[in-house]
Amino acid sequence: MKLSVDIEHLPDRPTPYRARVRWTDPVTGKRPSRSHSCETEDEAVAWIESMERVAAGGVDPNAAMVSLAEYGTPDVLKLALRGPEAKTLPPYLSGWKLRILPALGHLPVRMIAAGAVDRAVMDPETGWIAEDCSKSVVKNTPAMLVRIMEQALRDGIIERNPARIKGWQKQYARGEDELDDPRSLALPDWPTLLRLADALAARSAGEYDGWRDVVLFAACTAARIGEVSGYRVRDINRDEWTWTVRRQTTTAPGGLVDKGTKGKRARIVPLIDEIREMIERRIAATDGTKDARLLSAHGVVRSPPRFCATRRTGMRS
Repeated sequence: MKLSVDIEHLPDRPTPYRARVRWTDPVTGKRPSRSHSCETEDEAVAWIESMERVAAGGVDPNAAMVSLAEYGTPDVLKLALRGPEAKTLPPYLSGWKLRILPALGHLPVRMIAAGAVDRAVMDPETGWIAEDCSKSVVKNTPAMLVRIMEQALRDGIIERNPARIKGWQKQYARGEDELDDPRSLALPDWPTLLRLADALAARSAGEYDGWRDVVLFAACTAARIGEVSGYRVRDINRDEWTWTVRRQTTTAPGGLVDKGTKGKRARIVPLIDEIREMIERRIAATDGTKDARLLSAHGVVRSPPRFCATRRTGMRS
């Protein structure tokens, strides 16, 4: 696509150099145009050169100047979000609607620089961190922006992805004891773990005692909640007292799903003496099948249960 270009000087304006490009639409035969106001002539020349590079790549100059909000159509979002698991999509889309669009949606995709993304995340007054967004929220939001900009890169609108910023994690201060000695936050002994488990069960809905077993099992195996939710009778070796961690059970749109472990491979975890009686009791309460789950919200498991979530905990060795 060949462009006709010119730069007009308008001295009475705050941005006195107006760069303009014209081209012939191959479908309609019309002569659309696009302009951009700049503070200096060099900026105007640079903008024209960027439009010429875009046109040389077969991209319509109008598409090259589309705003991020205009670019993020459902079709583009669908392409950009190929790959993540279904449970990841809701937080990504929330970041898009609640943080990315208000902060950057008005900017042309080609005009979004790494500095603009830096300020959106880390500005001390208006950034997402300053708004007390959690670390996971801030992590998901730039991840979504990276995917959108990667799609713009594939579409030929931009030449590099400006959303791959680093260093924002350091903005989250950690407590001095955790920073100097991560083990200082671990539970000091077995009686303390028992008190924690009893207290959680007492404060749960209906004072469900199953939460006690969940906490004890998670603490004594250093397992993730999804792994605890997914373990079944067939995974327990009572001769050697080991647990083969093969899967996670996690929430997803439409219900619960089983998937592989985070490390993408099975691992064997020893089961210490303190929780063996509880495991025996849980096995006895199942329907006797090898696929029965040991921890559920309502005791005996005969069908996929509805699980709740708990935080990981740990004990000093």
